[in-house]
Amino acid sequence: MHHAAWLLPVLITALAAWLRLSQLDQPHDLTFDETYYVKDAFTLLQSGYERQWPDEGADEQFLAGEPHPLGEPSYVVHPPLGKWLIGLGMLVFGTDNGLGWRFASALAGTLSVPLVYLVGRRLLGSAALASVAALLTAVDGHHLVMSRTALLDIFLMLFVLAAFYALLRDREDGRRRLAAALSHAGSPGRSARTGRAGRPPSEPPFLYGPWLLWRPWRLGAGLLLGAAVGVKWSALAFVAVFGLLTVLWDVAARRAAGVRHWMAAGLLREGIPAFLTLVPAAAAAYLASWSGWLAAPGGYDRQWAAEHPEQAWPLVPDAVRSLFEYHRSAFEFHGGLDSDHSWESGPETWLLAGRPVLFHFETVEGGQGSCAWESCTYAITDLPNPVLWWSAALALLVVLFSWAGRRDWRAGAVLAGVAAGFVPWWFFPDRTMFFFYTIAFHPFLMLAVSYVIGLVLNPAASRSSAPGRTAPGVVLPRPGELEQRRVGVAVVGVYLAVVLAVSAFFLPVWTGQPMGPDGWHLRLWLPSWG
Repeated sequence: MHHAAWLLPVLITALAAWLRLSQLDQPHDLTFDETYYVKDAFTLLQSGYERQWPDEGADEQFLAGEPHPLGEPSYVVHPPLGKWLIGLGMLVFGTDNGLGWRFASALAGTLSVPLVYLVGRRLLGSAALASVAALLTAVDGHHLVMSRTALLDIFLMLFVLAAFYALLRDREDGRRRLAAALSHAGSPGRSARTGRAGRPPSEPPFLYGPWLLWRPWRLGAGLLLGAAVGVKWSALAFVAVFGLLTVLWDVAARRAAGVRHWMAAGLLREGIPAFLTLVPAAAAAYLASWSGWLAAPGGYDRQWAAEHPEQAWPLVPDAVRSLFEYHRSAFEFHGGLDSDHSWESGPETWLLAGRPVLFHFETVEGGQGSCAWESCTYAITDLPNPVLWWSAALALLVVLFSWAGRRDWRAGAVLAGVAAGFVPWWFFPDRTMFFFYTIAFHPFLMLAVSYVIGLVLNPAASRSSAPGRTAPGVVLPRPGELEQRRVGVAVVGVYLAVVLAVSAFFLPVWTGQPMGPDGWHLRLWLPSWG
């Protein structure tokens, strides 16, 4: 790419960094579940495992810079990697300020913006559409708030997105190597340039195609997915869906290359190696995230195996048996988590942003701090930009029809990312859930919007297999499509301007800025938001 083409994504990344890092230490409070994860991160740094805290005054002592955790291990039900990352920020900037415990989240959120751009370039084939996806990610309030809060989900999103990018690179690499192998063998099968198919010969190389065992990008994706599971178990759905997705891509590649038994070849020569690459790599990365607990003898349930020798398994170390018991117990906890919460919401409301979580709310009298009114409200809610979020929900319908009608693999890839983060929650109707779980598939919603924008800007692309990217001379514009494109440019320009204006309007409730007496109520477009 020409150096000048990098200017726009660099500027978008700089904007994202400024929005996420500016005044990150405010409010000086442990907002929402920060009260758990930040203090867990502190004890991880000290002991290698989470420890208990006093029932009263623990938050106040921590905020005062005088933390006093207890010596007993704490029973936690989320893997430790996300808390280790929070702890790294505290190592650099200290444990007594919000910059320290929120920096890792802000960095993860910032890094995800250029990563969305890179994914968009590979997926949509357009620097402009990729830049739009990155810009929408940078200015959306849901993503911004999750980047400015020390919760776990932003790390899960980053690892999932990075794994998806690795699989896109693996798809390109696998197709290139498959074509080279068949070309070297003299296959008269389908031409990658013309798309015309010849009759595959009956020689063995063309019956099933070659073995492509060494897939470094796929291996990297497995490690990243394991890291995602090391943040939250909900990433297991992405392991399953992305594993299936990469095999289907390989099946389609063998069919397009003219391999005679493409289905069997894809499932056996690609499916089995894919499983043996992704799953062990993910398992290794996940196990590594528990290194602190495995190395420290004082962790919760760490000595379970020694206390239950009658349940010993041959050749299985005691530490692994104890870890398995810990996981069994945590799995039961997650399955039975059904306590009521004032800010809970089910997946049926998520695409409508029906019940975002209010992380922080405070009212002060005029003259205090930065309050310039007779009274001020300070609020932080993970409400997304409503115009962007609702249009993304509508864009999913267009993407769905594009995949069902044209079998566009790009549409299928976007849908796979959304489905992995969204659909599994429907199977646990009684579980306590929150809107911020949607951050896991947030990048795929932004890609869905950019996908549809690509169709609007280039009507000819809707008749091709590559939205936003058509080969010269293959899909010619029909009469009137050039005029439609000019109208499309105007519509998209207005849409982006409205999204940016709405983000500016809601920025105070995403960053905890002071608002006058009516400021909070002006932003409650739905009663369920307050």
